[in-house]
Amino acid sequence: MVSSVTNALNAYQAALSRIGSVQGEPKAEAAKPEASFGDVLQNVVEEAVDAQKQAEITTINGIAGKADIQDVVLAISNAEQALETVVAVRDTAIKAYNSIMQMNI
Repeated sequence: MVSSVTNALNAYQAALSRIGSVQGEPKAEAAKPEASFGDVLQNVVEEAVDAQKQAEITTINGIAGKADIQDVVLAISNAEQALETVVAVRDTAIKAYNSIMQMNI
């Protein structure tokens, strides 16, 4: 179970790296196989927060007429996907915890 979540997080991070390089942002480092699960989770949460901040900045620029509407929509979409990923990981972690707690010792 943990392995599939880790694989999903690594795939998500690789996709984020590709999206960032397409948008002209510096390419994000891919998670190293040696990275602990906690480090991967922290990295994903930080990327989600950064996506939210970027969406806010782009939206403000769009309102001021300094950004194209397509850039605003793309930034909001990226932030929404990042948030959905974090929520899905959280839900999976809670399910795993509940399953462990229900095990007979």
